[in-house]
Amino acid sequence: MLNIVWPIFIIISFSFAIFSGNLEKLNSSIFESTNNAINLSLNLLGTLCLWNGIMQIANKTSLIQKLTKFLKPIIKFLFPEIKENTQIQQEISMNMIANILGLGNAATPLGLKAMKSMQKENKNKDILSNSMAMFIVLNTASIQLIPTTVIAIRNSLESKNPTAIVFPVWVATICAATARYCSN
Repeated sequence: MLNIVWPIFIIISFSFAIFSGNLEKLNSSIFESTNNAINLSLNLLGTLCLWNGIMQIANKTSLIQKLTKFLKPIIKFLFPEIKENTQIQQEISMNMIANILGLGNAATPLGLKAMKSMQKENKNKDILSNSMAMFIVLNTASIQLIPTTVIAIRNSLESKNPTAIVFPVWVATICAATARYCSN
């Protein structure tokens, strides 16, 4: 469907620019938009690389084990089917930590790894286990303490106060997590 909609929008835009005599403005906006997209991509890539590196360092040290121990009561409460599988608990805790740090895109590979491990333990491979469903809910709600990606976007767009979004993000993610948990 989008293969049809976007070309139509592009054709309409070019036609309107030609007939209204704004072809030069269209050309300059195209190049300005591509420049902005590249700058935003590089900014986000740098942020993602930084936090992925920090997560890799944390994984190779005892920090992840300490954080997993800290999150263990929460993980045991939310994921009773996992029992004492420390590998899955560690993968879930790494994903939760990445989400708490606001690394949505960086948390995705960690989440996929945790889901793959949970699927191996799943008795009925055609149906999600309760733990897998809860994990999806947690990822969707994604409680964040530091919304790193949003701050990076706001910073790249030259916001005067890119961190002003922190408190509203806390409120929104806590409300989302509560609503998701209560709806189950």
